[in-house]
Amino acid sequence: MPDRRPELGWMRVFAEVARLGSFSAAAAVLGLTQPAVSYQIRRLEEQFGVALLRRQHRGVELTEEGERLFQVAAKTVGDIDALARSFRAEAQRPVVRLRTDYAFSGLWLIPRMHGFRLLHPEMDIQIVATQRLEPGFRDDADVGVVFGTKAEFGAIGSLLLKEEVVPVCTRGFLDRNGPFDDPQQLAKSILIHLDSPMPSPWFDWRSYFAEFSVTRDLHAGRGDVSFNTYSLVVQAALSEQGVAIGWMGLVDTLLSTHMLVEAGPVIEARDRGYWLIPPRSANVDSERLSNWLVDEVGRT
Repeated sequence: MPDRRPELGWMRVFAEVARLGSFSAAAAVLGLTQPAVSYQIRRLEEQFGVALLRRQHRGVELTEEGERLFQVAAKTVGDIDALARSFRAEAQRPVVRLRTDYAFSGLWLIPRMHGFRLLHPEMDIQIVATQRLEPGFRDDADVGVVFGTKAEFGAIGSLLLKEEVVPVCTRGFLDRNGPFDDPQQLAKSILIHLDSPMPSPWFDWRSYFAEFSVTRDLHAGRGDVSFNTYSLVVQAALSEQGVAIGWMGLVDTLLSTHMLVEAGPVIEARDRGYWLIPPRSANVDSERLSNWLVDEVGRT
């Protein structure tokens, strides 16, 4: 049995004829011939079994049934047109891609992303987080925020966050196991480690204590725990499992809210930290994101 439901195209033709009151005017708007418009209206009337229009010397007017259909057709066609415009607008929205590591994205970027969206509601941002930086990372990213040295990234980027670290733990852990008046006492406590290649590309407990000429007793490491991602290191510190190395910029909020406290002196590295890497070909969207990152670091 043939499908006798009216097609959307016929409903659009009817809506234009009803709105303009003329086959010729509707044909001009729709890019059709006047006979084609007249034919489709006649087919529509045959399907509904009623007259929808009254033909007059100058144009047409709606019958009572035509008025009822027009109310439905106009809304349906309008809703579909609005949805189509929305689809096109979404497809045309600029998307800027930021490649960085898990620590920066989870602890620094995500808590601040709301501010970027408020500032640039017309843009979408795609965050690509990875611990392993591929050699061609600039080819598939608009902006990169990567950890390393000036020798590695100084020629192509700018230093965004200098590496500055401080031992951190909860107030409860410090009260039960401290005080840590100097690094020598801190070396006897339970420490939380971030696994890294040797030599470590960032401060680890070995290099931290070396800054103070402290050698940790081999027996002092009993009870230590280590993780392969920094977010787990921070979570362990929050769970009062020990003392972790806190990277300033990544743990600032936790310190300001007193969820963590400083448990030793601050040290910093020269020419090492998070570098802001622009794309090979600059564009307005990557510049907006880069400028926001620089401004946000300066503000906080």
